[in-house]
Amino acid sequence: MYHYATFVPFLAAVFAVSLTGALFRPGPWYQTLRKPSWTPPGWLFGPVWSTLYVMIAVAGWLVWQREGLAPALAIWLAQLLVNASWSWVMFGRRQIAGALATIVLLWFCVVAFIWAAWPISPTASLLFLPYLAWGTFAGALNFTIWRMNSSVKAAA
Repeated sequence: MYHYATFVPFLAAVFAVSLTGALFRPGPWYQTLRKPSWTPPGWLFGPVWSTLYVMIAVAGWLVWQREGLAPALAIWLAQLLVNASWSWVMFGRRQIAGALATIVLLWFCVVAFIWAAWPISPTASLLFLPYLAWGTFAGALNFTIWRMNSSVKAAA
């Protein structure tokens, strides 16, 4: 039996993480960077992340419903913290290489959650597959932007 009221904290947690994207926006510095032709348009990020965040919340909640504070949920919390830090590193600190390191760590956290959650809730693991795909794409984009702008210094 699911206790749907317990979903609210999970949704609130991912909403709080999403605020880092609102606090640390790309802005003029990012606009001046060279980017590959396959960079998605800016308007796409909001809908993609909104969808992913709901899926992330549901996945964490499913694990919580079945196991409580299990290692898989600890990994889920870790990926949220790493996720929250990416916008700050990339747009707040303007550290492209640091953002790349952050997204690599995030990728490993997402894979670890998929693996750890599978015996608890295969659905939770499956809900993380689009996140893994987007994270892989975002990592490739971050890497390419880093390579194309390796001589660009972080402006204050």
